[in-house]
Amino acid sequence: MELTEITVTRMIPATPEEVYDVWVDPKSPGGPWHGAARLIVNPVVDGLFYFAVNHEGRVWPHYGRFVKLERPKLVEYTWMSEATKGAESTVTFTLEKQGGDTKVTLRHAGVPDDALGRQHKDGWEWILGALANALSKGR
Repeated sequence: MELTEITVTRMIPATPEEVYDVWVDPKSPGGPWHGAARLIVNPVVDGLFYFAVNHEGRVWPHYGRFVKLERPKLVEYTWMSEATKGAESTVTFTLEKQGGDTKVTLRHAGVPDDALGRQHKDGWEWILGALANALSKGR
């Protein structure tokens, strides 16, 4: 199976601390876990997560474990789903202060290089857009 890497970057109108806190808090609107149909998240190193999202008329489960948590600059976790064909991929979420904003770079490595795997890019862009919208409302 050929693998690829997806990178998405976005400026977020908030401090790195604010962005980090929303990203790891499953109750925060704009975070990747918010709005899941089913959810278990334990954001500590070696903590596990499971979340299921409703998309295109069906439920898509995702699961993995947190590898690195370095507030306010890095969150890294494994990621497995039907779209990764059950293979463990890695999501690295980095934050860099730029003026009053934060440059967020999300790198998803080890994704199958097929149509379903590449759809992760659209998903991550949507999630980072929701994050930016949620945090801009607080300003």
